[in-house]
Parts: sequence; C-alpha cells; structure tokens
Amino acid sequence: MDYDGKTALIVVDVQNDFADPDGSLYVAGGEETVEPINQEIDRARKAGAYVAYTQDWHPESTTHFEKDGGIWPVHCVAGTWGAELHPHLEVTGEAVRKGTGGEDGYSGFSVRDPETGEKSSTGLAELLRERGIERLVVVGLALDYCVKATALDARSEGLAVTVLRDATRAVDLEPGDGERAVEELEAAGVAVS
Repeated sequence: MDYDGKTALIVVDVQNDFADPDGSLYVAGGEETVEPINQEIDRARKAGAYVAYTQDWHPESTTHFEKDGGIWPVHCVAGTWGAELHPHLEVTGEAVRKGTGGEDGYSGFSVRDPETGEKSSTGLAELLRERGIERLVVVGLALDYCVKATALDARSEGLAVTVLRDATRAVDLEPGDGERAVEELEAAGVAVS
C-alpha cells in the first residue's frame, strides 16, 4: 500500500485491555501488532498521509458489558490503564473515542444506542472528508469486531479500504471468526493483504 495525501491510516483500538496480556479483554497476540503498526505509521507520516486512532472509552456501567447484560467483560473504562493506548504504540495523531455514552462502539465511524438501535457519528467521517481522504488503511484490534466494523463503515462512506492482516489479530470468540471476518470484508470490496 502506498501512502499519499489522499490516504489515511486508521489505527483501531490498540489499547492496553486488548493489546496487553494483563488486559481484561486481551486479544491473543495483540501486542505483536504494535511493531508492524508503528512501521505503517512511520511510512504514512513520511508520505504525508493522515493518521488517526480510535479508542473504546466506556463508562463504568454499560449494557455493552456482561455485568450489565452485554457479552463483554468490563474493558476500556474511560480514564483507566486499560483504556490507554499501548505504551509502545507511536501516537502522532488525533484519537476518536467511541462508546463514551455507553453505546456499542465497534466501528470507528459510528456508535449505536443499545436500547433504541439509533446510530450516530463519532466524527471520524467528518475528519476524513475535511482532509479530502479517498483511501484508508485499517490496522489494529480486533479483526473480527472493531477493525471489521470500521472497514465496512468506511466502504459505505465510499472509501477504498485495505486491511493489513499482519497488523491485526482476531478475538475468535467462536473459532474461525477471524477468517469469516476476512471473507465478509473481501465480499464488501475491502482489500485484505
């Protein structure tokens, strides 16, 4: 993937709770994505491409969490160690926070009210439009949830999208979820390389 001023790199949720073995929702191998992501950040910055980050940023109680009726353990609670970006991740751009009001926030582009189902924007699409972005490279955690949702929303925004396989890992809540995510992405016109 070549970077330029019309291309953005989106780094999805490389946070301690996902990327550190001590995290509450550790994605196996998550810490192994940091170095390849840093290399992509460096390549993107040198080419003048826009780099943005997403972060889960949940309240202490949300129906997203198992304890409150959801499916996930408590993770990425706003202001905690778990919600911080991984300490070895090179952070050179803006962070878009999602799930701040207790919404389901898989995609970097939108959140969904768990009760009404109403979707609202995180502001990422607007940031990209302001910069004239036409292409996205998506990396981060996790392939079968937030990376997939972000890439699919980017396609519906009319952007060309590439997901870099070596710079992401899957949760695989059900065995094979990562592979199914790749199939879904490719069917939607996302390049997975």
